[in-house]
Amino acid sequence: MSQSMLTSPYRLRKIDQLRERNIATYLALPQLVAVGDQSSGKSSLLENLTGIPFPRGQELCTRYATQITHRRDVISRITIGIIPGPTAPAEHKEKLESFTKEVHSTEQLNAEFPDILNEVNTLMGTKTPRNPGGIKTFTEDVLKIERCGPDEDYLTVIDVPGIFRITTQGVTTDKDRQLVERMVKNYIRDSRTVILAVLPCNVDVATQEILAFAEEVDPTGERTLGILTKPDLLKERSAKAVVCDLVLGKRRPLTLGYYVVRSRGGDEEDSDGGADLLHRENMFKDEPWTSLPDHKTGIKALRVCLQELLGQIADKAFPKLRSETRRKLTEKQEELASLGPPRQTGRQQQQFLVSVASKFQNIVRAALDADYSTHQAFADDNLRLITEVVNTTDEFAVDFEACAHTYLFETVSKIARPIFSDSEDEEEEDIDEESSTCFDLNLYPDLEGILTKDWTSHQPSKGIMPWITQMHRRSRGVELGTFGPRVLSSAFQEQSIYWQKMATQYLSKVIFSVHKFILGALGKVCYEARILDELISGLMADLLARYQGGMNRAIHLVHIEAHKKPCTLNHYFNENLQKARNDRINKAKDTGQQVVKLDDISSVVNNQSNTQHTAEEIHDILQAYYKVARKRFVDNIYHQAVDHCLLSGPSSPLILFCEQWVLDLSDEKLQLIASESRATQERRQSLQTALQDLAQAIEILG
Repeated sequence: MSQSMLTSPYRLRKIDQLRERNIATYLALPQLVAVGDQSSGKSSLLENLTGIPFPRGQELCTRYATQITHRRDVISRITIGIIPGPTAPAEHKEKLESFTKEVHSTEQLNAEFPDILNEVNTLMGTKTPRNPGGIKTFTEDVLKIERCGPDEDYLTVIDVPGIFRITTQGVTTDKDRQLVERMVKNYIRDSRTVILAVLPCNVDVATQEILAFAEEVDPTGERTLGILTKPDLLKERSAKAVVCDLVLGKRRPLTLGYYVVRSRGGDEEDSDGGADLLHRENMFKDEPWTSLPDHKTGIKALRVCLQELLGQIADKAFPKLRSETRRKLTEKQEELASLGPPRQTGRQQQQFLVSVASKFQNIVRAALDADYSTHQAFADDNLRLITEVVNTTDEFAVDFEACAHTYLFETVSKIARPIFSDSEDEEEEDIDEESSTCFDLNLYPDLEGILTKDWTSHQPSKGIMPWITQMHRRSRGVELGTFGPRVLSSAFQEQSIYWQKMATQYLSKVIFSVHKFILGALGKVCYEARILDELISGLMADLLARYQGGMNRAIHLVHIEAHKKPCTLNHYFNENLQKARNDRINKAKDTGQQVVKLDDISSVVNNQSNTQHTAEEIHDILQAYYKVARKRFVDNIYHQAVDHCLLSGPSSPLILFCEQWVLDLSDEKLQLIASESRATQERRQSLQTALQDLAQAIEILG
């Protein structure tokens, strides 16, 4: 006997225990699986191989997989039980696991087996002639038969229902045919499964569908063993020669090879199993079967082969099963943890949402502090909120300086620049009048009505002096050497007419960034899609109101700056105004001379008309005030509309979803958002079952 046969029974017993606990659902277990057509002679083969009297044709054992185990023990007995399918409900599982029958001889089994199978069929709920009230034709439940005795050698074979092409009216349907095919493929797909392909000799092997199934999962044929049955039906010498060529590896070779066996036929009685088997296998002493090796013919040779083969694959796989089981246990634990705690009661639901809100606020704080090392979520640049807002604000400040005014101010001097000097004072810049939003307005349809739809840009025009002169002529009174107070207000309103459009464009970009961040951060802390959708739905109305609040604050600031009387306490206004006046005089007398006569300065001033002098005065005052007001406005837009209303203020949308928001939810709203869906409940139950099974598997493996 091989070394594997001396060492494997202990391991094989453990593997059977794993299979009985449905560990094959999670791990590939070493196993021998017999597959074939319904007419392949599979039932007769297994009866001769195991000594179990399998019913034939359309009877019970063909409705579900059957696991037959031989195990050496001091007491002779045959035990019959049921292994519930992996998806069996708890109540059904408990009922099946409680079933057990025990007989003490083959004769007793022969006498009681039909009644035992009928009881099994009733418990499983399968429909047969003796149980017409069954609701299933086939089932995932497994019939387990264990034969023990002092003369038994360890062997486990799994028999699955035979595949069929033609349905039987009132018995099977095309849906049943497809179900059996899926069942067969599921059993043979694992890499540690040896496929026992049962092939009748009287059918061309090239047409055998079961070999096509085997090739799908074992294209190299390394774990497929062909078992040729019904050689006694071959009459022509050429047909027998084809079978011999298969066994000798001359046709369609398989790594594990082919065996040819002669089983008891359906109309043959087996009064003396051993003598009858010997009589049937005498045919292999005749030509052409004598050309085959003895270890490739007959039930006994096949049984020895299967015992050694099972021992080999068990010894090879066993050391890896421990590590694979622990790894699978860790995976299931992590998946269960990802579902969060159970959420069946209101308190559990509240605790869950509070935890989600706390995690969300942690991300918010880190995002506002640019502390991107605290959470792996910030690997996504879309969640680096404050960085995106600062970049947007810088772009806004530059664009506002270059484009916000209606007319370019007149260039007075390129040498002596006033305080707060800007590029528009120097020359007209090349500004692209086309503009884009830099984001997809259709991405968040909820923001429609808040975000601006006007994304065109403005290029300041030349001709500020004619415009000021015309405005003065339309508004002048009887003032002597000066102008009316309303002229400057009107001029500033006209010069700042684009402020609101640019401010709302800026706020739209910030609101888009904040909204994108909120939805992204919620997705990082809330893994279940249904809860995420309900949570966003519950927050949306208040979020939109707070976004609108930021936009309204920006519009309010525009109104204060552009539609109120110009006013400032900033001393830079006076300094800029005085410098502009001085620069105008210096520019007029700039002849390249080192000395300027006082009479020349006097003539520059005195030779101006009142209208020209007033227009220049309005220009210089407007320019000095505009610079101060523009910088004040840009600062206020950021501090009040962006930072206070949208980022860190008490009404910021970022702090809406917090623990207090959760605590204020009604019971109905809480249940709507945080209750577990049926799919989650079922998945949680499945994972808990898997953890129990895998924990038991670790105990079994030791």
